[in-house]
Amino acid sequence: MTLLARRPRAVLVVLALALTAVVPAMPAARAAGDHHRPVGGDLLRSRGLVVRVPSRTPRPPAVSAASYVVADLDTGAVLAAKDPHGRYAPASTLKILTALTLIPRLSPSQLVTATAADADVDGSKVGVVPGGRYHVDDLFRALMMVSGNDAANVLAEAAGGGSATIAAMNERARQLGALDTVARTPSGLDVAGQTSSAYDLALIARAGLGLPEFRRYVATRRADFPAPGGRRFEIYTHNRLLVRYPGALGVKNGFTSTARASFVGAARRGDRTLVVTLLRAQPRVWDEAARLLDWGFTAGARARPVGTLVEPEPDPALANGRLDGTNPHAASLPVPPPGHPPLALFGSAALVASGLLGLRMRARDRAAARGGRQRPRALPPL
Repeated sequence: MTLLARRPRAVLVVLALALTAVVPAMPAARAAGDHHRPVGGDLLRSRGLVVRVPSRTPRPPAVSAASYVVADLDTGAVLAAKDPHGRYAPASTLKILTALTLIPRLSPSQLVTATAADADVDGSKVGVVPGGRYHVDDLFRALMMVSGNDAANVLAEAAGGGSATIAAMNERARQLGALDTVARTPSGLDVAGQTSSAYDLALIARAGLGLPEFRRYVATRRADFPAPGGRRFEIYTHNRLLVRYPGALGVKNGFTSTARASFVGAARRGDRTLVVTLLRAQPRVWDEAARLLDWGFTAGARARPVGTLVEPEPDPALANGRLDGTNPHAASLPVPPPGHPPLALFGSAALVASGLLGLRMRARDRAAARGGRQRPRALPPL
């Protein structure tokens, strides 16, 4: 007689224990992402405004954004939120996930070659040319400063191709607990099914600001980018909060006609660092972000948390130790150095067209010949 026939209950118990040993348990933070309990806490299931402040304490200012989060990057406390897990088209704010995913996987000094498909991408571009060779470091600056969709595509190809990059982005989002996020492009251009949430963008920004390279890219206000013939031209940040708001650290703006304006910003005052994320807002999203940050640094300091930014799983790409700071505790974040004069504030989208690029380089050469300095142009908003 077999053991199963003689002691069926004992055998079933042994089999159950064996299965338990080989099937990994789901981390608590991820288990919270089911349909019954949203990631970050029960209050964050609300589709409306959720905030807990003492009586006679101002509530957050009204803004046009359909969804937003104000959170403390040091503690992870969510101070206020509106439809925090609502899924919206993220536009170019998705590029913070692209950067977070690819920075550990690419060497800043690596040279990569752009293709005609990269140069022909829709939307905002820095102006790569087919056959041009670019350092990864320059491409990341273009990605985060001027929202270069062409730079996003070149970086994705350098990391193994668009499909591999998108798969890595979605896996990184899962590791962070950003379960509302579905990446379909490395650039954030509108594609059916591509979504994120204000809560997820706060998680992604928090993780990104834990990487020194990421902090440097998003805090850069002006830089040079390679042009044909060994020349370089100037690019300027599109992030108006970075150049207007005291203590701003960066992060990323976005806009498409479908997504409307989206924005992720971080700022530090005293010993506190806050992040604000907004989705589906009106174009003057910078002003809304500034008002929410002002509230967070003042009245928001007395608010009781309505949720928390969950701690991420580690990124296996950081296992080689090339980067430090796998977990972003913003108390160590530096305030960006003083910026350039207000004339050098805004994005150089006009440089996308090769004709305008040539005019700008020739004007720069003439200015240099005269020993003068070219006055940067103020360009229209995105």
